[in-house]
Amino acid sequence: MFSIAAVIPFLSALTAPERLFINPLIRLAPDFLRISAPEQLLLPLTIVFGVMALIAAGGRLLLLWASSRLSYSFGADLSIGIFRRTLYQPYAVHCSRNSSEIIDGITNKTSCSVYVISQLLNLFSSSLLLLGILIIFVSVAPYLALSTFCGFGLIYVLVILLFRQRLLANGARVANESTKLIRSLQEGLGGIRDVLIDGSQAAHCQVYSSADTTLRKAQAASAFIQSSPRFAVEALGMILIAGLAYSLAMQPDGVDKAIPVLGALALGAQRLLPLFQQIYAAYVGIQSNRASLQDALDLLDQPLPAYVELPQPKPIPFEKSIRLERLSFRYNDQAHNVLQDIDLIIEKGSRVGFIGVTGSGKSTLLDLIMGLLTPTAGAIKIDDHILNQMNYRSWQARIAHVPQTIFLSDGTVAENIAFGASKESIDQARIHEVAKKAQIASTVESWPDKYNTKVGERGVRLSGGQRQRLGITRALYKKADVIVFDEATSALDSETEQTVMQEIEKLGENITILIIAHRISTLKKCSKIIELLPGNINIYSNIQQLQELNPGKTT
Repeated sequence: MFSIAAVIPFLSALTAPERLFINPLIRLAPDFLRISAPEQLLLPLTIVFGVMALIAAGGRLLLLWASSRLSYSFGADLSIGIFRRTLYQPYAVHCSRNSSEIIDGITNKTSCSVYVISQLLNLFSSSLLLLGILIIFVSVAPYLALSTFCGFGLIYVLVILLFRQRLLANGARVANESTKLIRSLQEGLGGIRDVLIDGSQAAHCQVYSSADTTLRKAQAASAFIQSSPRFAVEALGMILIAGLAYSLAMQPDGVDKAIPVLGALALGAQRLLPLFQQIYAAYVGIQSNRASLQDALDLLDQPLPAYVELPQPKPIPFEKSIRLERLSFRYNDQAHNVLQDIDLIIEKGSRVGFIGVTGSGKSTLLDLIMGLLTPTAGAIKIDDHILNQMNYRSWQARIAHVPQTIFLSDGTVAENIAFGASKESIDQARIHEVAKKAQIASTVESWPDKYNTKVGERGVRLSGGQRQRLGITRALYKKADVIVFDEATSALDSETEQTVMQEIEKLGENITILIIAHRISTLKKCSKIIELLPGNINIYSNIQQLQELNPGKTT
C-alpha cells in the first residue's frame, strides 16, 4: 500500500511537476521543506518513494519470517505429539496396525501438515494485502480497479470450481501411496537377507515403482493445477493495461495524465497478480494435502492413558504370588479365544516354564501377565491387587523381558545393555557385572572398543547368539523382580545355554523367572512347568514329572 501510494506523486513529479506543485496536499511539503520551484519536488519524492519501498520490503520479510517460524513450530509440535501418543498406545493397538502408517504419519504427513499451515498463513496474509492494494486502486481509478479485480478473481474462482474434486482425489492418492511407499521400503530393506537369497529384488522394485509412480503423477497434476492459471491472468492483465493506455492517450493531455495512473496500475498489478496467485496456490495446496493432514490429525487424536501426567509410579507390592483367575483372551470380537478359563498361581521366587505347540498361546499368556494385553474375561492378581489400566505401570516397573528377537539400537554395547538410559547415567560397574552373568563379558572385552563397540542397526554386526546374550544382559541390568524369557536362549548352543541358565538360577530366591522354552532341557531347574493345550492347561511340578507323563517328550 505504501509503495503504490508513493508511486503516483513520484511519477507526477517526473512528468508534470507544475500540476503536482499546485496540489493543496502537496503544498504542505514545499512550505515545510522551503521548496520554491516545482522541479525541487523530485528529490524529496524520490527519497520518500525509496523509503516506502524499503518499508514495504521490510514488512514482507517480517511477515515471511513470522509465518515460517509459526508453521514449522506447529510441525514440530505435531510430530512430537504424534510420536508421544503413539508410544503410549496399548500393545494391542500396535499389534493391529502396520508401523509404516505411523512412520509415514510422523514424517511425510507431518511435513504436509506444515505445508498446509504455511499455506493457511499465506492465504490470510495475501488476502489482507490484496484488500489493501484494492483500496489504493479504487482511490486512483475505481471503475477500472473493480473491473480488474472482478475479472482476475473470476478466472481463479472458475479454475477452483473446475478442479476442486480433482485436487481432493489427488490428495487422497498421495496420502495412500506415501504409506505404501514406506511399507515397501521397510519390507524390502528389513528382509534384505531373504531378498538377496531369493533374488526377489525385481518384485520389491515393482511394488515400490507402482506406489512411487502413482504418487508422483498425483503430485505433478496438483502442481500443474496450482501454477497454470497465472499465465492466463498475466496475459489478461497486460491486455487490460495496454487497452487503458490507449484509451488515456486518446484524451487531451492524455500522456501526462496517463503516466502516473498507468505507473500506479502497473505497480499495483505487479503486486496484485502474485497475490491472486498466492491465494489460489494456497487454496490448492490446502486441498491437495487435506487427506494427509487428516491422517496426521487422526494420529494426534490417539488417546493418552490416565497415568501419563502422573509421576513415575512406585512398584506395586509383590510379596506372595501372581494369580490368574478364569483368565480368557481373544484378539478381537470376531476371533476365537486364544486362552480360555485359565486358573494358575505363580509364587514369588519360583521358576516357571511354559511349553506348548505353536499357536497354543504361550507368548500371549506372558503378554497378559506383563500387562501388555488386557484380559477379555477373568482377572490377574498381584498379591491382592487386581491388575488394571491404572496399575499396569506399577507392575511393569518390576518386570524385565527378554524376547526371542532382541531389538538393538544402532549404539554401543553399553547403551544397548542400559537401554533407554542416558549415557551419563549408565552404571559401568553394573554393566561389567551383568555381562559376566550373561556369559558375554569375555567376548565383548576381546573387542578393541570393548563396551563402546557399535552393534549396528538392529545388531547387524553381532551374531544371533551375541544378540540374545545382550538381551539377557539388558534384563539383568534392570534389577527386576520378574524376568520373562520368551525363547530367549533358542539361538544359544546347549553348553552356553546351560551356563546362562545356571547364572540366572543364582540371581536369588526373590527373583521370579518365567520361561518359554525352545528345548525341554532349558526347564531343568523349573519348580513348575505349564503346558498349554486347546481350552486348558496341564501343570507339572518338575521336568521329571513332565517326561514321565509324556514319554519321549524332549522338545
